[in-house]
Amino acid sequence: MRIIESCAKCLYDKQSHLTDDKEYLDEVKSIIDNRTEDDTSPYLVYLFAKTYEKRFGKRASYKEVKKKYNDMVLSMEDDLRNKIEQSEKPLETALVYARIGNYIDFGAMNSVDDDTFLSLFENNEVHDRDREALDSFFDQLSAAKSFLLIADNCGEIVLDKLFVEQLLKIYPNIKVKVMVRGNEVLNDATAEDAHYVGIDKYAEIISNGKSIAGTVYGMLPDDAKHALDTADVILAKGQGNYESLCKQGHHIFYSFLCKCELFTGRFSVPKLTGIFVEEK
Repeated sequence: MRIIESCAKCLYDKQSHLTDDKEYLDEVKSIIDNRTEDDTSPYLVYLFAKTYEKRFGKRASYKEVKKKYNDMVLSMEDDLRNKIEQSEKPLETALVYARIGNYIDFGAMNSVDDDTFLSLFENNEVHDRDREALDSFFDQLSAAKSFLLIADNCGEIVLDKLFVEQLLKIYPNIKVKVMVRGNEVLNDATAEDAHYVGIDKYAEIISNGKSIAGTVYGMLPDDAKHALDTADVILAKGQGNYESLCKQGHHIFYSFLCKCELFTGRFSVPKLTGIFVEEK
């Protein structure tokens, strides 16, 4: 997904909030100004992080933040599972809940408010604009032998687990893989987080190989490329995965909340609107 000027400004501003070091910010500006049409926001943020580490050392870890939100949603797990199973369409409800989890994003959001997150569960209705893509998604799952879920954030991955549980109840023979980040980046889920929340009980966990908050095909290890190339159905969660995978030649379903101007403008919706789209 091409980086427009307003996106470039936002990327720079976020780095300037980290430090006022002129030499570092000049390097950031150079990375932004020399970007190619194929470069995406997750990739540029990856380059910023490498530059930052060379100059200042590693940034503060999000380990405690990740544990907080994994634990928060794990504490809600039984109640949410009951609501899912009591709903008219459990798999659809689980998918909507998993999308709500995309709110927990310390990259796109200036702040994450727990009360706002919890309030989003009050509306689990599917909008008409999502219906065609959802029907196509479920139709393709019914004939699939393999399913790849490309995860995004901590906390959210607990809700992804509830979705995978429901998926396997209906289609027990589907082989499920979940792709996570290769190393710590913001509050994104890694293999450690996937095992912590227990989604590994239902799916094979694979890594994107890098500390990048997205999925850049050319940077993936061979097993991750193979999973992306051969899965019958792919679901990619979050804005970062959409930005880095969109228009790269794969048939992918995307699920996320619109959390910034780029996405609210692209889809003509208010902030925090849930989107479910199919890219054929």
